[in-house]
Amino acid sequence: MNSSLKPSTVAMLSLAPALWAGNAIVGRLAQDLISPFALNFFRWCIAFVLLLPLAWRVLRKDSPIWPLWRQYMLLGLLGIGCYNALLYLALKTSTPLNVTLVGSSMPVWMLAIGRLCWRTPVSRKQMSGALLSVLGVVMVMSRGDLQTLLNLRFVAGDLFMVLATIAWAFYTWLLSRSTGPQQVKSHWASFLLAQILFGLLWSGLFTGAEAALGGFRFVAGWPLLGTLLFIAIGPAILAYRFWGMGVQRSTPAIAGFFGNLIPLFTALLSIPVLGETPHLYHGMAFALIVAGIVVSSRK
Repeated sequence: MNSSLKPSTVAMLSLAPALWAGNAIVGRLAQDLISPFALNFFRWCIAFVLLLPLAWRVLRKDSPIWPLWRQYMLLGLLGIGCYNALLYLALKTSTPLNVTLVGSSMPVWMLAIGRLCWRTPVSRKQMSGALLSVLGVVMVMSRGDLQTLLNLRFVAGDLFMVLATIAWAFYTWLLSRSTGPQQVKSHWASFLLAQILFGLLWSGLFTGAEAALGGFRFVAGWPLLGTLLFIAIGPAILAYRFWGMGVQRSTPAIAGFFGNLIPLFTALLSIPVLGETPHLYHGMAFALIVAGIVVSSRK
């Protein structure tokens, strides 16, 4: 395959969706323990504490991030404050089937935003890849049955997922085009900690509004602690690290296609967690999604 993707890049862009699939499942299971915005806020608080020993120098008074606070504030808003909070909120008011199906529009948003905002050309191969990738997601979500799709009913929660998808598309493009001191960008923990620092301001604001409106919920105990530790270490720190490296080594448009692996990984993780049985359509969906990645990334 004459592709612009190296195996290490493919691995990074695949591991991130795998961890985010676990995030969707665990987030759904934790709805009775913690409210959506609070879940997002406390996960990043834990991630901040875990990263602090590795990157505390980026917070010093003479740190080069402070003159660029607007840039990090925007990255923190889109990637830390908005995306996962909207995802958890969507899971509360909609079904995982609808949420994941709406999220499958990620490659299309990536291509559209790149074209509209940065004049990035969109090739026929990318459009063909987007179509194949979305068809793969539809295959997973419909369980190979067209009638399942015809019976879908979209609700208000699906709008939150549309907003989350658009926010993540913008975040990914800004991530690849962010400027600033090389000593910060080249050190992954410092770069992520700077985003979390400003993202916590937004997330804390959203959580405060949630509490003011009477929607705050926090059931302390080992189940909630285990949930927070998992989503802080895996879907937060590790997944954002893998995604950031993958975007830097490829392009935001190509990375967007890997996002459609999330529903496939979600279905596969549901087998051991929820006791579901693998089916033929899982294999067919995987083939379509991979075909979309291959077609879009060929030179």
